[in-house]
Amino acid sequence: MSHDAPPDDAPLAGLLVADLSRVLAGPLAGTALADLGARVIKVEQPGVGDGTRTWSPPASATGSTYFDSANRGKESVALDLTDRDDRALARELIARADVVIENFRPGGAARLGLDRDALLREHPRLVWCSITGYGAQPGGADRAGYDFVVQAASGLMHITGDADGPPTKAGVAVVDVLTSKDALSGILAALLRRERTGRGGLVEVALLTSAQAALVNQLQTVLGPVVPPADADRDAAGAPATEPRRAGSAHPSIVPYQLLDTGDGPLAVAVGTDAQFRAFAALLGAPELADDARFATNPQRVAHREALVPLLERALARHGAAVWERRMLAAGLVASRVRTIGEGLELAAELGLEPVVEVRGGAGAGRQPASPIRIDGRARTASAAPPLLGEHDADVRGWLSRPAP
Repeated sequence: MSHDAPPDDAPLAGLLVADLSRVLAGPLAGTALADLGARVIKVEQPGVGDGTRTWSPPASATGSTYFDSANRGKESVALDLTDRDDRALARELIARADVVIENFRPGGAARLGLDRDALLREHPRLVWCSITGYGAQPGGADRAGYDFVVQAASGLMHITGDADGPPTKAGVAVVDVLTSKDALSGILAALLRRERTGRGGLVEVALLTSAQAALVNQLQTVLGPVVPPADADRDAAGAPATEPRRAGSAHPSIVPYQLLDTGDGPLAVAVGTDAQFRAFAALLGAPELADDARFATNPQRVAHREALVPLLERALARHGAAVWERRMLAAGLVASRVRTIGEGLELAAELGLEPVVEVRGGAGAGRQPASPIRIDGRARTASAAPPLLGEHDADVRGWLSRPAP
């Protein structure tokens, strides 16, 4: 099923984006804009293209499924920015664009003849989004940003993994994904300001600060309370630690909020209130747990986590994870067995969320994840497949060579 909206219905119809970015964070932001109806022209190095075209297996007609995952709905033009004529076409594309997305190292675009600050002065309505690993200040500007390393540098990896195991990276390039969403938010905010003032401007995001902002409560634990508790001498069990530690699937501030073993596998259980815990205990056939002073309130359950979890798992061992999931959902409680990615897609489809979109392009047809953004009751997902390298060279070069309308 195609999720593509008619041009006059798409929220960003008529918007032109010059996507000079590579790998994941920038391209994902460009794809999100394409999903919302913008025309996105991806500028790639001739003969090489975006580096992710070579990140296989799994392979694809475009080079790799990794490239496919971040470049739906775009046109690809191969321009050699070290060549005077191609650089002139790139500058013409920028002159016509509403948005530029790039993730050169600081100063890299200027060295190629695309001076950001000069171009912003020349085109004051332009929104320019610059994505870096560690910012543009001295020190950070010289560091290349890769998701895996930023997971380590930001503290994210320090709190991910089993308590008695090594630091662990997330299963996907989550920092790149988070940064792409921050970039999208900044771009849309700058476009909204442009509607009011006529002025575009510079949007800057960095992998490191996007990762740190995403640490939310764990980061606040390190910073300490914004307003200190009234009882400064409160019980140490309720006081925050200086540095959070790895705890597997467990939550530092809520119990039970973690994977619990059942008769045939783990079950993700999220019990957020004392009333929910009472209902959960009753469902397990162990209502006495809610009456136990050690477990009656969440702070007490956190303090006595090591005593409570084995009791819960002993009760859960009577049935498998799927049975408990059904029973908990029927009781208005929150739980899920651990699904594979394919099983997760099946669940989303069962719930009417239409998680997959059919796309078509020069490389043929295939399936991709639909945009998670729904507007007016429908997902907005570009139906054009990720492009082959230079697939749109003739059209884009011809258009840029003609006088602007």
